[in-house]
Amino acid sequence: MDNLTHSLTGLMMSRVGLGRTTERGGTLMMILAANTPDIDVLAAGFPGSLRYIEVHRGYTHSLLMAPVMALLPLLLARWISKASINWWSYLACLLGVLSHLALDLTNVYGIRLLLPFSSRWPRLDITDIVDPWILLIFILAMAAPALAKLVSSEIGASKTTRTREAWAWFAIVALLSYEGFRLAAHQRALAVMGAHLYGGVITPRITATPDRINPLRWRGIVETEDFVLTVNLLLTEDYNPAFGHVDYPTQSSAAIDAARATEPFRVFEKFNQLPFWRVSAAGDNILVELIDLRFGTPRQPGLFTATATLTPDDRVLESRFGFLR
Repeated sequence: MDNLTHSLTGLMMSRVGLGRTTERGGTLMMILAANTPDIDVLAAGFPGSLRYIEVHRGYTHSLLMAPVMALLPLLLARWISKASINWWSYLACLLGVLSHLALDLTNVYGIRLLLPFSSRWPRLDITDIVDPWILLIFILAMAAPALAKLVSSEIGASKTTRTREAWAWFAIVALLSYEGFRLAAHQRALAVMGAHLYGGVITPRITATPDRINPLRWRGIVETEDFVLTVNLLLTEDYNPAFGHVDYPTQSSAAIDAARATEPFRVFEKFNQLPFWRVSAAGDNILVELIDLRFGTPRQPGLFTATATLTPDDRVLESRFGFLR
């Protein structure tokens, strides 16, 4: 998720009581804890770069490192705000770090949760990296206590605190309910798509990626050995795969073998969860493309694309990672 969402999650966690585990700087401590795993961006560089996808959401996002990550916000809050250090504040920071991992797990980018034992990228595919509905929940929980104070001049400091706490609990419950609804809608989308046959293929690989605005709208991706079908799905309407678009990947070639030996393709292949290979002519040369279907389509590859230009005898002239068109 985006860091604004993580920060607001930490703020709500502080307001429900976790910030009171230290005498001073509790809110700062929880906001830092909810963002700490993203410290890897200091080594990852520019978002969307090859180095970024190689490093980001790695060891700092693993369950094994979570107890270590929880120490950083505690020490920073101690240094900045003179926060007290105790076991309760450490456990609060650990919960903040785990909230970060949980939110990152929900979106299509994935997270290397099991490092160093596994380099797989588990993901739930139920939310976009930036979800406006989650942000709206948090904005409401922040604005409501301030509006209530303006309406009633009789609200005292203690009552204001209780109001903030109540709205923070509302935000957390609403967030969990929303994620649960998204998860159920995602499972329904997969079930609807899985009930069809695609060119006689009984068990294709089926993926549903979320729409940023409408929780009932999904982009379906059906992969078989011969083709990829991309189709929009709205759970309130009948599903018809005939309205989708079929693309045919290049299965194998000497050009692909040469391209994947280069650094951009080597790194990108480890990150790519829904690979689509395409080999085409580029004037007198050969163009090899590797697309991640989570973030684009063969017609609109988007940012997450590796490309290589080769000579007719499969010698690589150029290889790069980034936006294609």
